[in-house]
Amino acid sequence: MTAEIYRDAWGVPHLRAGDALELARAQGLVTAHDRAWQIEVERHRARGTSAAFLGADALAWDRFARQALLDDTARRCFRALERRDPETAAWVRAYVDGVNQGLPEGARRTPEFGAVGLVPGRWEPWTPLGVWLATHILFAGFPAKLWRDEVVRRLGPNAVALFATDGPGTSGSNGWLVTGERTATGLPVIAGDPHRFIEAPGVYQQVRLACPEFDVVGLAVPGVPGIAHFGHTGTVAWAITNAMADYQDLYRERLRRSGYEEAGEAAEAGEAAGEGEEGLVEALGPDGKWHPAARRTELIEVAGADPVEVEVIETDRGPVIINPDPTSGDGGGGGGRENPPADPISLRHPPRVREDLGFSALLPLLRARRVADVDRALDDWAEPVNVVQAADTEGGLLHRVAGRVPVRDPLNGTRIVPAWEPGHAWHGWYAPMPRGTVDDGLAVMANQRGPATPLGVEFAPPHRAARLRALLDVRKDWKAADMAALHMDTHLASAAPLLNRLAALEDLSPEATALRAQLLRWERHMAADSTEAAGYAAVRGAVVRRLAAHPALAPLTEPPPYPEVFRPWLALLPRIAFALENLLTAEKLYGIDRAEIVRAALEEVAGAPPEGAWGDTHRLAPWRALPDPAYDAGEPGLSGDHDCVLCTSAVPGLTDRAARGPAARYVWDLARREDSLWVVPFGASGVPGSPHHRDQLPLWLGGELAPVTTDWSRLRPDRFVSENENNSDNNSENNSENKSENEDNA
Repeated sequence: MTAEIYRDAWGVPHLRAGDALELARAQGLVTAHDRAWQIEVERHRARGTSAAFLGADALAWDRFARQALLDDTARRCFRALERRDPETAAWVRAYVDGVNQGLPEGARRTPEFGAVGLVPGRWEPWTPLGVWLATHILFAGFPAKLWRDEVVRRLGPNAVALFATDGPGTSGSNGWLVTGERTATGLPVIAGDPHRFIEAPGVYQQVRLACPEFDVVGLAVPGVPGIAHFGHTGTVAWAITNAMADYQDLYRERLRRSGYEEAGEAAEAGEAAGEGEEGLVEALGPDGKWHPAARRTELIEVAGADPVEVEVIETDRGPVIINPDPTSGDGGGGGGRENPPADPISLRHPPRVREDLGFSALLPLLRARRVADVDRALDDWAEPVNVVQAADTEGGLLHRVAGRVPVRDPLNGTRIVPAWEPGHAWHGWYAPMPRGTVDDGLAVMANQRGPATPLGVEFAPPHRAARLRALLDVRKDWKAADMAALHMDTHLASAAPLLNRLAALEDLSPEATALRAQLLRWERHMAADSTEAAGYAAVRGAVVRRLAAHPALAPLTEPPPYPEVFRPWLALLPRIAFALENLLTAEKLYGIDRAEIVRAALEEVAGAPPEGAWGDTHRLAPWRALPDPAYDAGEPGLSGDHDCVLCTSAVPGLTDRAARGPAARYVWDLARREDSLWVVPFGASGVPGSPHHRDQLPLWLGGELAPVTTDWSRLRPDRFVSENENNSDNNSENNSENKSENEDNA
C-alpha cells in the first residue's frame, strides 16, 4: 500500500504504510516537511559546517565537531551496521530517502532558509547516526573532568566533593512507573518528562508509526527514524532517563611532530611538541614508544568572516578534542597568555571504539509486544546510557540500565589521565548491566543514585526522586489523568540549607528581619505567581555571587585554557549555584564566613527587593539557531526550579531565565492506550505561521496534556504530504542509483 499520512487535532503526524521500509520513508518525508530547518541545522552541526550559514557564534561547536570526528564516527557506525544488521541499515536508508524527498518542499515553506541563504543539502545514509551522536555526545558530561582537574590544580583534591552535583550542561529527566496494584484500572501507568535544553522547534517530535508489524505512538528525535526513548505499542510501553553513567574518558596526550629537534626534551617535560612537517604526528603511548597519529587540516567556512583552519588529530586513544597551539598560550580557547598552554587532550568514547550507536535496538523496540521484547532490544543499546522503565498489559515490569560502559581504572572516571602511563586502557564492557527494583508498586527515576550507581561518579540530588515517591505513595487508585499534577509540582527541598542559615542570623535591619520572616513562612513552592519565591531566588542569587567573588575561591575564576564549547562546565558561578547546598552545609569552606555571606545577601535584597513574582523574571529562554525578535523578548514566565519536579533550570546568581526544562511530558496508560497523554513545549510543526507551530505552549505552561488519538476515523488525511509521498518510490530508485557514487565522493 502507498503510505497514508494523517494528522490529529494538534497536527501530530500519524503514519500508516504496508511495511516498515515504506513507513520509514514516510517518517523521513513528514519530518522534512514539518522540521526542515531544524533537521538541516542538526545535519550541519553533526558535520561541523553550521558556521557557514550561522556565522561565528557557531564556530566553537563546528571546531569541536570536526576535532571529535562526529561525522566520521557516524559513517563508520553505519558501515558497521550494514555488516552486522543489514535490515536496520536498509530501514535507515529508507528514512533518509524520505528526508531527501521532502526537504525541498520543507525548505520552501520555512523562512529561515531564505534568511541565511541556505539551500537544503543531501542527506547520506549515516546522517541520522550523525544527528544522534551530535545530540548526545555531551550527555555523559565528560567536560566535568576538565572542571575537576581545574579544582584539584587550583584548590586541591579535597575541594572536588564540595562542587559535586548535577552540574551545568547535563541533561536529566523524571520518570515513574506505577504498577497495577496502585492504579484504578489494575494495569500500569508510566509517566515522566525529559529535561533538556529547550529548543524551538522542540527536540522531540510526537508521532505515530503503523504498519502490519507494529503500531506505535511516541516521541521521536527529529532526523532519526523510529521511536527510541518514549513509546507505547499498545501492549507494552517504555521510557528512559539519563543514567548519569560515566563512559567517556579524557587522556592527556604527548605529541611530537617530525622535524622538531627538541621533541624528546619536550616529552620529558610534559610539554607539547612544536610544529613540524605537515601530517606527521606521533603520540607517546603507555608502552613508552611513539606511535603514529592520524592528522589532517580542515577549513571551516564562517558566514561573514574568513575561513578558519582546524587541525584534526586522532591517537590510539581517540580524537584530540583540545589541541592547543603551544606557541599561543591560549589553549585554543582564548584564555590569554597568562595561562600556560594546555596539553592536547583526546576523547575515548564507546561509539568510536565499537563503531556502534545502538541503532540495532530501534526496530525491535517498534516490534515489541511484551517487556521481554523491550529488554532484549535494549541489550543492543549503546548511546547514551539510560535507565529504562517498561511495563506491559500482562503484568511484565522492567527497570534496568541500558548502554555501553567500559571497564577501566576508577581514576579514568574522575580525572584526565595520562595517555603515556600504563593502567588506563579499557578492558571490555560492564556486564550484565544493573537492574533496579519496583518497590511497593512504584519505581521512580530522576537521575539520582539508583541502579546506575556503580557506573557513575556524580548524580542528581535526591530531591526530585524523593518528592515524586512521596507524592505517589499516598494513593492506590492512580489514573493516567492524575499524572499531570505531578509533572507540575514546584516544591523546592533544596531551599532548606539557605533557609536554615537565614533562621540563625541575628542583629538584622528591620527590612531584613521582615524579609527573613516572609521567607521562613514560605511553603517552599517555586510558583510563578509567588512573591516569596521571587524573594528567595533573589537572596539565593546574591549568596551565589558573593561566594563566587570571595578571595578563597578566586583561583577558580581564572579562565581555564580550554575551548569555548566547554565553558558551561568550567565557569565558577554556575558551579557554585548548582552546588549551593553542599557549600552551605560543608563542615568547613576554606575559611569563608558563610553566615556573613548570607547576612550580606539578605540585607542587599531587603534594601532593593524584587518587584513582582517569580514568573516575572523566571521566563522561558529557548535556544534558536536564528534569533527571532517576535518571540525572544516575550517568552512566558514559568513556575519551577532546578531541583523541583517541575525542573525549569536557570543559573542562580547569573540569570533567572530558564534555558532547560521539560522537553516533553508523557503519560502511557497500559489499560487503554487512547487514555495516554502527551505534550511538547511548542507544537508539532517547526514552520513559523503554521497553526501547529506553538499551539501546545498554553497546555505545556498550564500543566495540561493533549490526548493521544488512536482512532484513525478521528484523524484527517494530510493529502498534500501523501501526494508527495506517491512520488517517493521513483525518487528512492534514483537515490539508490546515486548512493554508491555519493558515498565514494564523501
